Amino acid sequence: MAEENKHHHHFHHHKEGDEPVDFEKEEKHHKHLEQLGGLGAVAAGAYALHEKHQAKKDPENAHRHKVAEEIAAAATVGAGGFAFHEHHEKKEAKKQDEEAHGKKHHHLF
Repeated sequence: MAEENKHHHHFHHHKEGDEPVDFEKEEKHHKHLEQLGGLGAVAAGAYALHEKHQAKKDPENAHRHKVAEEIAAAATVGAGGFAFHEHHEKKEAKKQDEEAHGKKHHHLF
């Protein structure tokens, strides 16, 4: 990309140019979304394990439980990916905040 600004805000919209961006607030926002994504991944993973157990316990409806287990496993991966994405966005907001306040990164290696 030729542009430096590569933010993809799919679920919320910021009006650019109207007011200065508060990078600390944006960092906290992404941290919150990262934690929610992690929580969603844990919940979906727990449900997948529950359905796996139910498939063994209830052989009459085992197919239904296996389908539900696969769906929950896919949701786990999706939520984990969302948490990873928000972690990256949080790091980017922190970097922009430090650049805006004159803090410089000194790379020694």
